Amino acid sequence: MRTRTFIYPAFLAGVASVLPFVAFAQSTIDSLLTRVRTTATFIIGLLFIVATLVFLWGIVQFIASAGDEAKRKTSKGLMTWGIIGLAVMAAAWGITQVLVDYFLVPAEGPFFRRYPTPRL
Repeated sequence: MRTRTFIYPAFLAGVASVLPFVAFAQSTIDSLLTRVRTTATFIIGLLFIVATLVFLWGIVQFIASAGDEAKRKTSKGLMTWGIIGLAVMAAAWGITQVLVDYFLVPAEGPFFRRYPTPRL
């Protein structure tokens, strides 16, 4: 039953993202890839913020525990998971950028900046 609750919304989201491409015949594969890139970049950015907040909350809890070993242990766990989350998000960001550069997805939207590259 759990797989159905995940598969159906994922399928509907996939179909909904392709509908303009099929229905209007105006979109290109580049616009679809740009939409996927924009969404992935936004989600990864949000997860960076969440991981940073978890890490900072762990620091606050660690300072506030002041001698209570049980609270210190939980706060160390929060800090550890915050750092792990930041590392995973950095890796996801890097993998996303490698795939984007490999597939030559155009950079459009508010989240992308093109930096000048040296030419020979």
